[in-house]
Amino acid sequence: MSFLLLIGVILLGGLLHDTRKRLAAVEKALKAQGQPIAVKPDTPKTAVKPAITSWRIKPDPLSARSMTERLAPAPEPVIDAPAPQPVAQPLDIAQEPEIAAMPLPIEDAAPHPAQPVTPAPAPKPRRQGTSFEDLFGRKLPIWAGGITLLIAAALLVRYSIDAGLLSPMVRVTLGGLFGFGLIAGAELANRKPALVPDPRIPQALAGAGIGSLYAATLAAANLYGLIGPLAAFIALACVTAGAMALALRFGAPSALLGLVGGLAAPALVQSHSHNPPMLAAYIALVVTALTMLSRRQRWVWLGVSALIGGAGWSLLMIAMGSLDTLSALCIGLLILLLGLGLPVLAASERHTTLLRGGAATVAALQLAALVATGDFAPLTWGLYGLLSAGFVWLTTRLPALRPLLVLPLLTALALAGLWPHPPLGFFCAVLGGIALIHGGPALYHLRRAAALPEAASLAAIALIGLALSCWHFNPSEHELTLLALGFAALPALGAALTWQGAKASEGDPFALQTAASAILVAIAALVALPEWSAPASLAAVAFATLTLADRARNPRLSLFALLELGTAIAALTITGAPEDEFKRLTMDSGFAMPGQALIRWALVAASALGFTLMLKGKQQRRATQGVAALLAYGALAQLIPPTWLAPACGLALVALAEAQRRRPARDLLPAALMLGSLAALWALEPLGLWLTAGLLSLVGEPVLTTALPASGMAVLRLLLPALLAGAALYRQQGQSLPRKLVLPLAGVVGALMVVALHVLFKQIFALKDMNSFITLGLAERTVWQALLIGAGFTAWRFAHRPIAAIALIGAGLAHGLLYTVLLHDPLWTEQVVGPLPIANLLLPTYGLIFAGLALPGRIMPERSGLIARPVEWARIVLIPLFAASLLRQLFTGSLPATHPISAGESILWSLLALALAVAYLVWGIRKTARDWRIASLVLMLAAVGKVFLVDASGLEGLARIGSFLALGFSLIGVGWLYSRYLKPAA
Repeated sequence: MSFLLLIGVILLGGLLHDTRKRLAAVEKALKAQGQPIAVKPDTPKTAVKPAITSWRIKPDPLSARSMTERLAPAPEPVIDAPAPQPVAQPLDIAQEPEIAAMPLPIEDAAPHPAQPVTPAPAPKPRRQGTSFEDLFGRKLPIWAGGITLLIAAALLVRYSIDAGLLSPMVRVTLGGLFGFGLIAGAELANRKPALVPDPRIPQALAGAGIGSLYAATLAAANLYGLIGPLAAFIALACVTAGAMALALRFGAPSALLGLVGGLAAPALVQSHSHNPPMLAAYIALVVTALTMLSRRQRWVWLGVSALIGGAGWSLLMIAMGSLDTLSALCIGLLILLLGLGLPVLAASERHTTLLRGGAATVAALQLAALVATGDFAPLTWGLYGLLSAGFVWLTTRLPALRPLLVLPLLTALALAGLWPHPPLGFFCAVLGGIALIHGGPALYHLRRAAALPEAASLAAIALIGLALSCWHFNPSEHELTLLALGFAALPALGAALTWQGAKASEGDPFALQTAASAILVAIAALVALPEWSAPASLAAVAFATLTLADRARNPRLSLFALLELGTAIAALTITGAPEDEFKRLTMDSGFAMPGQALIRWALVAASALGFTLMLKGKQQRRATQGVAALLAYGALAQLIPPTWLAPACGLALVALAEAQRRRPARDLLPAALMLGSLAALWALEPLGLWLTAGLLSLVGEPVLTTALPASGMAVLRLLLPALLAGAALYRQQGQSLPRKLVLPLAGVVGALMVVALHVLFKQIFALKDMNSFITLGLAERTVWQALLIGAGFTAWRFAHRPIAAIALIGAGLAHGLLYTVLLHDPLWTEQVVGPLPIANLLLPTYGLIFAGLALPGRIMPERSGLIARPVEWARIVLIPLFAASLLRQLFTGSLPATHPISAGESILWSLLALALAVAYLVWGIRKTARDWRIASLVLMLAAVGKVFLVDASGLEGLARIGSFLALGFSLIGVGWLYSRYLKPAA
């Protein structure tokens, strides 16, 4: 009883879903047919209804555009409508599925000959909803009645059993007769539409009849034992066939009952013996019939449900185990049917790919389970081979299945991997069979036309076959080499067959097979050759692959070759003696095998250079060119001492510059940048030492030679590479080097040269401690400033390089102002200036600064306006400092900062300030320079303040009077000058 109720609920749900779909289709069709209706002016809108004289409606002969032109509005609209037509009985369109999708135009009235017709605005179509009364009063009771009849039949049978009124045979017979009677009533109702106008009535009767026949058959088999399992199977199969036949006549409900009853019948028939062959045959017949019905009626849901049910039964039979040869064969054939054959019948155009792919996947997994549960016996492997061969044959008949070729192949290879302790001979036979079944047809198809599934099959057989052989048997090096080369021959043959299509856009098969063959050849080389040669062998295989890709013009294969080159580079880090080899890139590691290291690095570098010459993509060429330069540097590092690597990079830059001049079309910038970067890395250590000492010097710490790099380091890591890089830049003028890079690179090269020269210059004076710094510090700075400013002057007058000249002169001026004037001025720092008055180091030191301040305006006169005022203020400040230093030297000698200032010297300081103030004023008046006049006033005020606050307080008598007189006359003179020459300005 519960089973019958479950069938009734499923049937009711399906019918409700079908009813809602048909109602939605009717609503959509009516909503799309909103037509204008001609109405008399005095006719109320509520009385207007479309006139439908017959359900055979003629299509409207006018298109939308012609209708719009015909019904264009007139200046004075007049509406005239024909006499109302008799209205026929309304038609229930849901009863006729072929009418539901037809348009419903209404013929417009003929216009009056003398008066144009303007149609009224088309009313919005009303939503055709389903009323509660229509749904629950007219439609659902019919289906409920059918289910009720089915339940009534079951109750009647149950009552007869409980009461003992009828014998088992009579009960079963009456149940069957009742079912056949219901089906006969359905046929009668279908043939008498006038008597039974609703088509749901025969559908309900037919469904109740099919359910009664299922119940009678199950009662005869399970309740009373009147028939055996085989007879019950046959009877249920006949009922299922009848349900499908009735589905063709009455619709989907009968098919739904046939689906549920047909698939549930084996479980409902009680049998003490497990008979997989008979069960497989029954499931195959039922699912085949259901899928054929699904294709005929275009009920995709029916075919998919049948396939799912069949797959469930096949999986259940495999899980039950204890399968003999015939059972395994029958189940395998059933799986093949469900996975390959029937999806073609069950699928529509929209669901073809998804359904076939899913069915093939499930079939492959079930076949794998079948082989595994059969203990990997030869018979099960042979069965799987037969099924795989059948699948391959089906792909030739159904090309749409060809993308799924890899599924059974991968399943077979996975089973071979899971095979516990396989015998060597049998394992080789299985691999050979896989290669024959899948590889042979793949080669045949590749000979005719290149296709990716076949190419993927060959690659999978070769790569996974080698992996499985190593996994199970751990072959020796010689055996593994032969195996790798043997497996490599299969995709190589496929690549040769697809050579004609290698250049086309669909060149994936060629690239895939060539890549697989290259991997296997590389494995053979790695096994056969010594371990230290792994990078060289991988690089050789990568270059051979690239050569083949270049001949075939296949970009995909070029990308794989790049990947192989990356693998070769990675092998440099894990094979041989990588630690010692990489140490030689930066330091001397005492490596004892330079020959092997040189071969490794040189062959990989040569391969990368070949990539640079043969690759087509610009970005790829630039990347591999930089990598080739780096690898060439690594090869050179294994040969020469590390101290000469930086000059070697500079020489390589010069060589690249010359090559660029000879062949301007060749872009060598990436290699040049890489070599320049390597040279710059070598310069980091000495540059870091120099920068550390320089930063400390900014806070007054003297730069001693002990804190600087050695002279050899400065020459080999800074000076020589910088000179060579500068020569390369000079040779690159007007070539491929972008102009926006020339100036920054030249600045970097020049800075490195200056740093190297400064380090070498510091070795001349050799300031190693504070005593030597006090004695020779000022002389060293003066000479260095002279060299910088002189080099700048030379670059301006003779080399005609104004930018370089400004840079050098600016460096000299900055050095003098910062260190000589601000940090280490002899006035407040112990610095030896010389014993002679005037003719000492102060004169050339300040003279150089003054000369340097005059040069920038002359070198770049167009920019003189920007630097004129800073230069003037620098002179204004330097003159008093120079004069004060000379005055101190007159009183103290070589070390002005070590002696206190006497009273007489202090008065001379005041007089000097007054004299300079007057001189500044006179110069400012002559040159109309306001800055000089302001400086004059500042000096005057400073002198007056010093006289009153310092000098006068320490003097007595005539000295005090003389100081005041001098100050007075000076002030008077200044005032006179201002009043005489600066009156207009005032």
